[in-house]
Amino acid sequence: MPRRQDMIQQLDASRQTPYDLLIIGGGITGSGAARDAARRGLRVALVEMNDLAFGTSSRSSKLVHGGLRYLEQGEFSLVFEAVTERRILMEIAPHLVNPLSFVFPVFKHSRRGVFTVNVGMWLYDGLSLFRSPKIHRNLSRKQVIQELPMLKQEGLRGAPLFYDCATDDARLTLESALDATRHGATVATWCKVLGFVRDGDGRIIGARVHDEQARRELEVRAHAVINATGPWSDRTRSLAGSGAAPRLRPTKGVHVVVDYERLPVQHAVVCFHPRDGRVLFAIPWGDRTYIGTTDTDYTDDPGEVCADRADVRYLIEASNDYFPAAALTEDDIIATWAGVRPLISEEGAAGESSVSREHDIRVDPDGLITIAGGKLTTYRKMAEEVVDKALGMLMVTGHGRTDLREARTATEPLPGAVGWPEDDDHEAVARQVLDAADRRIGPDTARLLADTYGMRGLDVAARVAADPLLGARLVPDRPEILAQVDFAVTEELAETVRDVLIRRTQLFFRDHDQGLGASDAVAERMAELLGWSEDRMTREVLAYQAEVARSRRWRDAPALPEGDA
Repeated sequence: MPRRQDMIQQLDASRQTPYDLLIIGGGITGSGAARDAARRGLRVALVEMNDLAFGTSSRSSKLVHGGLRYLEQGEFSLVFEAVTERRILMEIAPHLVNPLSFVFPVFKHSRRGVFTVNVGMWLYDGLSLFRSPKIHRNLSRKQVIQELPMLKQEGLRGAPLFYDCATDDARLTLESALDATRHGATVATWCKVLGFVRDGDGRIIGARVHDEQARRELEVRAHAVINATGPWSDRTRSLAGSGAAPRLRPTKGVHVVVDYERLPVQHAVVCFHPRDGRVLFAIPWGDRTYIGTTDTDYTDDPGEVCADRADVRYLIEASNDYFPAAALTEDDIIATWAGVRPLISEEGAAGESSVSREHDIRVDPDGLITIAGGKLTTYRKMAEEVVDKALGMLMVTGHGRTDLREARTATEPLPGAVGWPEDDDHEAVARQVLDAADRRIGPDTARLLADTYGMRGLDVAARVAADPLLGARLVPDRPEILAQVDFAVTEELAETVRDVLIRRTQLFFRDHDQGLGASDAVAERMAELLGWSEDRMTREVLAYQAEVARSRRWRDAPALPEGDA
């Protein structure tokens, strides 16, 4: 991986030799577009104001799915596209996109009966051309109780059991960006766009960028510019000063994390909130379970979004309605996350959940290409479409290329999937990782490295074999190790403690103390690798503590009366 300073120098050089394409935004869509464009042979730069996947792309429900509820809304084309992309992602990222079973309980007073739901399931399987991880099957009332003993039994009629996929959204984004760099893209994080550069005709030909680490401004030139900033899309367009009307209806989605022992669900469970009927999920996540999501309009800074007490109360209420024996309370919450969906505003869409998840690509009169909306599941297809749009722009402006090749993003694996076993045996890879570490790590760590990095886990393990001190656990009772910090810095574009603990290791979400106990050790190791001063180390730890405090801010809000969430 090139050093960050090398990336910045490449951006600087674009004043003499412009890029073909500049992508603003390092979320899943921007990273996917960079991968697609670089694989075609375009000279590509991607700039991100924070870390890769900082925004919505690390704060989703972490599902790769067709969107069963979109069938009820009649969005068959969206479902078909999503289930098609689900199959592709299972093939190019099998280490990150894994089958997950879902149970859809049907009760006496449910909106849809068992027969109607079963018809919907056959339609869902049919739209996937019967290539779901497994075809659905119907569970009797007795079978549902056996599978989910904590589920409420009053009025229970039965449940279909069907399959979608779970993923690590931040790593899916990261590996897309890493593959882009392998094919020549410049990927520079912590580079914030301040404004645009124009030619004599007023067409956008680049951007003014502030390097947040070096605290200096530079100019990046390109023949076409894509705005892939998600919930910041309208704000990015406003930097151009075109006065274009806002296109987004941003909504906030919140999730809460609890111990698996407090809510032991071996399948994801589809729930309907008892008050407003909104669809939510209770999802198994290793030794944790998470519940989400909310869907409320949001107009503030997407970078400051966090759960509030009403959000947490709302999710606990839904969980306790479906799992009364669990009797979750606010004290059970380990962590929360909140993200903002960049939904396209629609006339006639009253409720937040009724807004379409379709994506939209538009070109402003000054040439700025903006892509917004869409789903995590369809990111690869969205990326392909927006790069096609950029190629059309290059042809119109006289900068078209005739030497391009096929991107083949639907068939070429992401970095961690290169060499992955055809039978998708995660445990077999974990054994290889254990051997590569000279057995200086535990089996739990080996499995973590296999699931997190895929075949790249062997590279992390090799570092432990070379230096056993890197096998030290970051948190005593958890499998994450110091070698992951080294790998994040040298191979995965991590620049801050937040990058490592939130998006590279997920200790922020999974550890009972949200990684606070590991923050000093991580800062010290990063200081050794990156030459930080004592002052920089202190600032990094404080910045991480502030992120944890934001995720816990809901606890400081006044308690709400029951029923007023």
